[in-house]
Amino acid sequence: MRRSQIFLAAAAFALLALFILLQTLNSAAQLARLNGDLRTVVQNHDLRISLITRTQVAAHLRTDTLLRMALTRDPFERDALLAQFDHAGYLVGAGRRRLADMGFDAREQANFQTQDELVKRIQDTQDEITDLLAAGQDTRARAMILREAIPLAAQFNASLAQLRDYYEAANRTALAHAEKTYRTTLHRIFALGIAALVLAGLIGWFSLRKLVQSYRSIETHLEELERSRAALREEATHDALTALANRRLFYDRLQQAVLRARRHVGRLAVLYVDLDRFKEINDQYGHDVGDAVLSEVARRLQSSVRESDTVARIGGDEFTVLLEEVADRAAVSAAMHKISLSLAQDTDFYGLPITIEASIGHALFPEDGTTADALLRAADQSMYRAKHRATPPQQSSLFPL
Repeated sequence: MRRSQIFLAAAAFALLALFILLQTLNSAAQLARLNGDLRTVVQNHDLRISLITRTQVAAHLRTDTLLRMALTRDPFERDALLAQFDHAGYLVGAGRRRLADMGFDAREQANFQTQDELVKRIQDTQDEITDLLAAGQDTRARAMILREAIPLAAQFNASLAQLRDYYEAANRTALAHAEKTYRTTLHRIFALGIAALVLAGLIGWFSLRKLVQSYRSIETHLEELERSRAALREEATHDALTALANRRLFYDRLQQAVLRARRHVGRLAVLYVDLDRFKEINDQYGHDVGDAVLSEVARRLQSSVRESDTVARIGGDEFTVLLEEVADRAAVSAAMHKISLSLAQDTDFYGLPITIEASIGHALFPEDGTTADALLRAADQSMYRAKHRATPPQQSSLFPL
């Protein structure tokens, strides 16, 4: 009788242990498949979202280039813009072809067919505008851009945004479903492990530990991925040394500010700040001191303007400032004077009494230019005039910056 009970207990234990092992392996396999399927879905949707975003950027560039073609009178500049216009059109077409090659469901297909009609209308309209520009009818071309091309481009962008929102919603749904499935499966495994702890403690402990490690690994991977994306976004738009906006972000903000000023008949100013004799600082004191000077210049520039204004580092010792909603040139001169006083404050860099000096140029919208490029050129030229007017300092061991 005792031997029979021992045999039955041993058999029950073996069956239970086997069941736990099979259940654990099956759950781990399901989680692995779920993770693989989820990664495939998310990566597929992320690729579609990336294609849509690049197509939107190309479509915006095409419309913007067309408008700039209508505004310029320089034939060489217009030819260069036409090349950009054609290239942007190629990018729009290539992006839409790649999307189509990936396949659509019924909803996506309906959206894409709507885009096809919009693209046909946009192409016809843009072709007519380029024909008008070629015929020298710039006024009619500009009117047609405002009346037809820009609204059509907005509709096309809205259609792309709708498709992108659809994929982003699908991503969120997949993530939520995966998290729920994962947690439910994990809770069941814990419950089974606790129930079988007496008879199969080692098996349950080992299996659960592996699953917890897998779960933590997935969470860590997702957190690292999000941190990497945030760092890439920051790096793409800001200067690493000073944390100021870089050339790319400054140009984008300047373009938007010009559009707002043109729409509301306002004024804005661009300041171009170039440090004097900065190379001498690097040569005599080293790059560590030079970097400290650049960081201090960035801090002083930011403290000298409003929070709504934009300060950027666009080169080694070159900075730009965007002043929005300025009253007149006198207000710009006052801002430049304030910056000059701030830069001239005494500062002790590693025990070296270095004076910061800079040549500052400015350009006022719309008097000195009506586009972002024109304002930057005008500010740059103004800065060079200011630098040439300055009297060269006498040689000394503690030269000003």
